[in-house]
Amino acid sequence: MTCSTTSEGPFLVSGRTAIVTGAGSGINLAFTRLLLSRGCNVVLADLSLRPEAKDLLTRYHSKDASPRAVFIETDVTSWPALVRMFDTALAEFGDFDMVCPGAGIYEPHWSSFWLPPESTESKDDPNSGHYALLDINLTHPVRTTQIAISHWLHPRPIQGQKLPTAASSRNPKRIIHIASVASQVPVFRAPLYGASKFAIQGFVRCLSQLEPLFGIRVNAVAPGLVQTPIWTEHPEKLINLDSSRDAWITPLEVAEAMLNCVESESRVGGTVVEVGARRTREIAVFNDPGPDPRPEAGMMSSNGAAGNEEVKKWLQDETVWGWPMTEKAAIS
Repeated sequence: MTCSTTSEGPFLVSGRTAIVTGAGSGINLAFTRLLLSRGCNVVLADLSLRPEAKDLLTRYHSKDASPRAVFIETDVTSWPALVRMFDTALAEFGDFDMVCPGAGIYEPHWSSFWLPPESTESKDDPNSGHYALLDINLTHPVRTTQIAISHWLHPRPIQGQKLPTAASSRNPKRIIHIASVASQVPVFRAPLYGASKFAIQGFVRCLSQLEPLFGIRVNAVAPGLVQTPIWTEHPEKLINLDSSRDAWITPLEVAEAMLNCVESESRVGGTVVEVGARRTREIAVFNDPGPDPRPEAGMMSSNGAAGNEEVKKWLQDETVWGWPMTEKAAIS
């Protein structure tokens, strides 16, 4: 069993423990792999693992492995499931030092502003009172951050284990969020996604004082077009790209920027780092020039007009944007 150690030197991930949501694929899997390669234990939290994630877990899941990886099936929209995720980290490793609430989804089609809950294509229940995308992309990272801070400032005793040391400048902790270029550039075809990522960037900025006060650094990365299954396995999203012009960002590039946000002394709390193709930069709080619009920068898609045209067709379709079906039934 591994417990956190206190140190007044640089924060290095080796010998520490991280919790990563959405670790079954994409950016979060790349970050998990990078952490393990640097000697950091990882709790992989996701609904399921893709084959490449299962292979990684097999390499590191042994009880005597160092570092070690543990999987906990987690629906991040469930607050009790998030609590169980933290309980697993404490039971397996005694404490944790980093959290990445990275699980996220993108519009369309599953949960989309342009497909209201009453429309046939939407999986948002019109009687639920909430949007799945916001549950995953915004509420889950906010709640996960809250639970982590609660434990770090007021550690609770765990039967048979030494009480973890509270967070401080001598025992620093880290939270790394995933925002997006959509937190800087309005994307007409994806307003729920954009709202969630604008909110994550603002949320991270607001928590900047946690580091000087309690040693808890909360930062974020804001990548552009990352070559992950969230894009590559969904033709309805790929129509927005011009494969002959637009550069992809690799998941590893984003993972390396995340690690830098965690370890670098210069990336103080509240920092948001933009990640493009083979380039990174800090996003200024005021008067930021914005992302590089060139296709080779990998920040913005060249064929967004195709997605915008699809939105226009939905808005003109009465079966999608007419009276809600429930109201139609009531007046018929």
